[in-house]
Amino acid sequence: MKRNLMLVTIVVLLAAGSALAGDSTRYGEGVTLEKAVSIERLLASPSDYLGQKVRVDGIITGVCKKRGCWMQVTDEKGNGVRIKVEDGVIVFPATSMGHTASAQGVFEGVPVAAQAKKHEGENNDVDKHEACDSKPQGEMIYFIKGTGAVIEL
Repeated sequence: MKRNLMLVTIVVLLAAGSALAGDSTRYGEGVTLEKAVSIERLLASPSDYLGQKVRVDGIITGVCKKRGCWMQVTDEKGNGVRIKVEDGVIVFPATSMGHTASAQGVFEGVPVAAQAKKHEGENNDVDKHEACDSKPQGEMIYFIKGTGAVIEL
């Protein structure tokens, strides 16, 4: 009887510890870079990071509703960056909205005109055109071509 009580106590403590520590789910390669670049700094000096592998941390404020092929990670000041992954290779669940995430990949930029041309002739899908329509011509859209992420549940 004492042994069973001890076993139950251990299981309960382990479960409580796991809940307090927070469970996380790994996507793709996960996160291997130890240090994150602040999203604010990344967007303030994008040319310093273009073509480099970077990690960002923040709250998930947007997820592709159709295929889970991107998520928006936003810092405490409201600066956000989109993590775009290859369709079907990594799928971010819509239920991850509001959760904390770390994501990494190569920081890239595309001219707005090139992005708009890519979607020319497609139906007016908000997920596809959202980034295109928010910037005037001549500007760049910056994003992280994601290789992995860890989302705290």
